[in-house]
Amino acid sequence: MRNGFFSNKLSHFGYENSMDHAREISLENGCYIATASLYGVIALVALVQLLRIQLRVPEYGWTTQKVFHLLNFFCSGARCGVMSFRQVLESLQPRILTYVALDAPGLLFFSTYSLLVLFWAEIYHQARKPSSPPSGLRPAFIAVNLLVYTLQVALWTYLSLSSSDDHQHLINLLTACFMAGVSTLAAVGFTLYGGRLFIMLRRFPSQSPGRRKKLKEVGCVTSICTTCFTARAIIVAYSAFNHNASLDVIKHPVLNLVYYLAVEIIPSALVLFILRKLPPKRPKNGYQPIS
Repeated sequence: MRNGFFSNKLSHFGYENSMDHAREISLENGCYIATASLYGVIALVALVQLLRIQLRVPEYGWTTQKVFHLLNFFCSGARCGVMSFRQVLESLQPRILTYVALDAPGLLFFSTYSLLVLFWAEIYHQARKPSSPPSGLRPAFIAVNLLVYTLQVALWTYLSLSSSDDHQHLINLLTACFMAGVSTLAAVGFTLYGGRLFIMLRRFPSQSPGRRKKLKEVGCVTSICTTCFTARAIIVAYSAFNHNASLDVIKHPVLNLVYYLAVEIIPSALVLFILRKLPPKRPKNGYQPIS
């Protein structure tokens, strides 16, 4: 009787443990599917907006607005792929491919929104000095992005070649701090040029056409992006020194869902909604002089 009692208890505990494990697996899969689906929607919206702009003004070529939506599509599409094929990432060889798959979308996100900073910086400087358009902004944008990607590739390479656990932990720490620094740089850019452009627009005459709408657009996007990149920098830096708050895509699906909702998915959706307006059509006979 006693043996049967303990046997029943053990089987009961085993059943409960298996049920808890099944619920945990179900929750994890649900988080992955939800995150991947949300990124897929963002990518689709960016692609549709790009196609709408192209159909409306095909003669303009690759404008900053078109490149912004294209990069948004690539960034969100890459995140969607990472979340969808997370199990494959664990077995990728060489190991550097896993690091690239996990970190590259974050770099694309930085490039996407730093392009918006560049666009605002060009508008600000052109408005201040119409006779001498800025010539150093685009080279500076390219140089900063090249530097960021070069440093990240160096970290990936060293991490893939390192066999020591201590070295890998150190490089992971440096990578997290590096990404936090990149996010801080983006937040500073939005604060600097978004704030300057906002103040400049406020000084325009109140009867200027489109002033209020453009003022609201710049103010909202600046607030969203500055908050998003600042929060990203703080969270990434904190997770680098706190193992329980690690942002490992493969091992922490629930934490990742909350994190990416806060710093990428919701900000991207809001910015795409705010910047949804299409450029004006070009007149067939060209611009007519005002008589």
